[in-house]
Amino acid sequence: MKLAIVILNWNGAKMLRQYLPSVLQYSRDEATVFVADNASTDDSLELLREHYPEVQLILFDKNWGFADGYNKALAQIDAEYYLLLNSDIEVTHHWLTPLIEFMDAHPDVAACQPKLLSIADRDAFEYAGASGGFLDRFGYPFCRGRIFDTVEKDDGQYDTPAEVLWATGAALFVRARVYNNVGGLDGRFFAHNEEIDLCWRMRLQGYKIYCLPESVVFHVGGGTLPKSNPMKTFLNFRNNLTMLYKCLSDEELGPVMRRRWWLDYLAAWEMLLLKRNLGDFKAVYKARRAFKRWKKNFEADRRSIQASRVTKEIPEQRRFSLLWQYYVKGRKRFSDLP
Repeated sequence: MKLAIVILNWNGAKMLRQYLPSVLQYSRDEATVFVADNASTDDSLELLREHYPEVQLILFDKNWGFADGYNKALAQIDAEYYLLLNSDIEVTHHWLTPLIEFMDAHPDVAACQPKLLSIADRDAFEYAGASGGFLDRFGYPFCRGRIFDTVEKDDGQYDTPAEVLWATGAALFVRARVYNNVGGLDGRFFAHNEEIDLCWRMRLQGYKIYCLPESVVFHVGGGTLPKSNPMKTFLNFRNNLTMLYKCLSDEELGPVMRRRWWLDYLAAWEMLLLKRNLGDFKAVYKARRAFKRWKKNFEADRRSIQASRVTKEIPEQRRFSLLWQYYVKGRKRFSDLP
């Protein structure tokens, strides 16, 4: 099999009903479509069996989350490429061809993504991945088209193919051999930051990651957890710290983690005092404690990642502080960053 499109589903019948038809319409000639179901209790399976018999089903007996759910699903699929696709994605005509042709022509590229636009505002980028992702020196993610909560209009300013540090998990096109060789998504993350962690590990082994804006999809976003959900805040902080612990070089690890201690608690108090958000305030504290408790479980991962790294400096891991650029310098667009 050349390409397997794999949609992970959990009680997402509404999303499947609305967006799966576009995937089948614009992908059936180039890919096999799978839905891996995380033990849904809604009518997802009835919908798929009755209306979309061409979709291949992979059924689980419990909810394995995003990361482990995909790992377990992909282990059952023999394909050259995987495309991990959220159920709330609307694809467009000709969306697959640029991705397949680019990956076929560039064996040193492990993964890529299309340009991600918002279904709510089709002239704007979507938060989850926009036009390709980067990290600042302290591990804060940002994109061409999105910095923190500032999302840009799409005026074609990021329409050139670009090498990035991470590709969005909402529509992640990845070479199966490399995915499996680096161990896939980290299932312990459950959800959030797992695609950044995966791409960073692949990047450290010398592979490249790209955004190819000729391919365009539209994303609802926040389909699993709303943006202000304390669980989402907890997972983002805990998993981001864990990813940094695994992937930062020996020289960077200590200084970055010391700065993050101060920055994380500053963020927590800002959530409480300025945003009056007690749930997110508590979530940051819980995330810091959870990271401290489980860090030892990742010591072997860190040793393996550092031993196998072939790239010392990664240009897409920028050397500036995004917080300083955004809040002090007032640079709110990707094109304004140094």
